Amino acid sequence: MRIPRRKFLHLAAGAAALPAASRMAWAQAYPARPITVIVFIPPGSTPDIITRLVGQSMSQRLGQPVIIDNRPGAGGNLALQTVARAPADGYTLLLSATPHAINETLYEKNPVTITRDIVPVASINNDYFVMLVHPSFPAKTIPEFIAYAKANPGKINLASSGTGNLSHLAGELFRMMTGIQLVHVPFRGTPPAHAALLANEVQVMFDPVGTSRPVRRQHP
Repeated sequence: MRIPRRKFLHLAAGAAALPAASRMAWAQAYPARPITVIVFIPPGSTPDIITRLVGQSMSQRLGQPVIIDNRPGAGGNLALQTVARAPADGYTLLLSATPHAINETLYEKNPVTITRDIVPVASINNDYFVMLVHPSFPAKTIPEFIAYAKANPGKINLASSGTGNLSHLAGELFRMMTGIQLVHVPFRGTPPAHAALLANEVQVMFDPVGTSRPVRRQHP
């Protein structure tokens, strides 16, 4: 019997944690119950949306429910710790992303690390970021934005979905490349950051295309 590649990868990842004598029998029975995927940010963000779409496909292929469990906080460390401390039986998976690799240097004393405690299974997506500004912002182009920021240092608020996340690091990279001063304002996830941008509480945000496209003002 041929096993689809995706299913084989899941079987292999879980089986690696079990004694060699029981691996074959375990693989044939897996999955015998629901699988939980831990997501490191709140619902509504690009990684969460992608995980739910992948989870639907996994459920159809594997014949078991796939539960999406959002555990935001500490730049992804809470989700990482939840998965690392779960039984190594293939039923608790982690949606890992760049922040988990970044945390290797940000949290030197972290008892759990992505490189030591987690085994990679598969890559599911690549992110493309865009720059968002409030409609009332005076600048309408990137050069105009840079010029305005240099003329008003420290007066532009940069929103992110959390310290250390890609939305934060993309803004910091832009700031370093252009020599401007931005005030970082972290939020607990993408939806509240979008809400603050629409309310003009912050003026700029760097965000993946997937979650940025629906962000617009509602006109009566």
